[in-house]
Amino acid sequence: MHRVIIFVWMFSYIYILPCALIVVAIIQLWYYIYFFARLANYNSKQKEASQEYPVSVIICEKNEAENLVKNLPGVLVQDYKTTHEIMVVNDNSTDESKYILEEFQRTFKELTVIALKQEAKGIPGKKFPLSVGIKSAKYEIVLLTDADCIPASENWIKKMQDSYDANIEVVLGYGAYKKYPGLLNKLIRFETFHTALQYFSYALAGKPYMGVGRNLSYRKDTFFRNKGFSTINHIPSGDDDLFINMVANKNNTAIVIDKEAHTLSEPHTSWHNWMQQKNRHYTTAKYYKPQHKFLLGLYSTLQTLIYPLTIATAIFFNWYIAVGIFAVRLIVQSVVWYKGMKKLNEADLFPLFLFFDVWIFAYNLFFFPSLFRKPSRKWD
Repeated sequence: MHRVIIFVWMFSYIYILPCALIVVAIIQLWYYIYFFARLANYNSKQKEASQEYPVSVIICEKNEAENLVKNLPGVLVQDYKTTHEIMVVNDNSTDESKYILEEFQRTFKELTVIALKQEAKGIPGKKFPLSVGIKSAKYEIVLLTDADCIPASENWIKKMQDSYDANIEVVLGYGAYKKYPGLLNKLIRFETFHTALQYFSYALAGKPYMGVGRNLSYRKDTFFRNKGFSTINHIPSGDDDLFINMVANKNNTAIVIDKEAHTLSEPHTSWHNWMQQKNRHYTTAKYYKPQHKFLLGLYSTLQTLIYPLTIATAIFFNWYIAVGIFAVRLIVQSVVWYKGMKKLNEADLFPLFLFFDVWIFAYNLFFFPSLFRKPSRKWD
């Protein structure tokens, strides 16, 4: 009897690694086939009749004079014949923003400037200026971007508003980063793509959980019907992802991935600044709805486990079984990533596919502590 127990124990010990690897790989394949393939295979539906809605574009800025000079013209010269306004909320800037905006107003009559003279105590971040902008907007559909963003084309407004119909209240867009040489630029753009692969795919699966303030639209009525940012005012960030997490559902959310509807931002050129930004973003994830936290957390955990389990299985069990399981997972993932990158105009990243896969493992380990840190009270 004693020998039988030892044999069973040894058998279980030997097979626990390949079994764990198989389970992790199967669940990962489920994520890629059930969720992420939705974006990879997505084609926007052709409408029988298209309608152009009046739109209020809102930009909040704080000491962004240089960005206003570079990027605001791209918003002001949009090819949109229907009624629209461009609104800039100047949040207590101390630089040359006031004079630059006044100069733009002399040429562009659709530009409205709201100058805030006081800061809202107890409401960190840009929720207060954004709330003021939405409240002051003339039109029901508001389209949000940042001062450091420029539309990828003159059809940005047209493409973003085209997804609205009687049922749609939220439209998620893609906020890309400009392409430059260097590893940091590629990592920033990959991380942006990887995040978009998730939030677009989840939205297509009926589980929208976030958007990015660089390129986001929703109805003014939706904002006030849900009491705006009142439930998240104490959190510095989250004016985009946490608000969308709160109001979006499978029936009221659409996505726009047309490259003409992208916005482009200048990426960080310093590793330190980029990591600070990512740490701030991660601190909001703890406030997501439980189902979203579970799905996102499980996905990250699987991405972190796959490499240690593959290596351990190859060393202690059988290397060709380990490689075979990993290869199947890698092939499916590569197809989904390639097609997704093409959809979001990031296909030049694909040659570094295997490097990015390893990077996710290191990335998850590095930023995991951010989930437990107190959010910064600054806004960017």
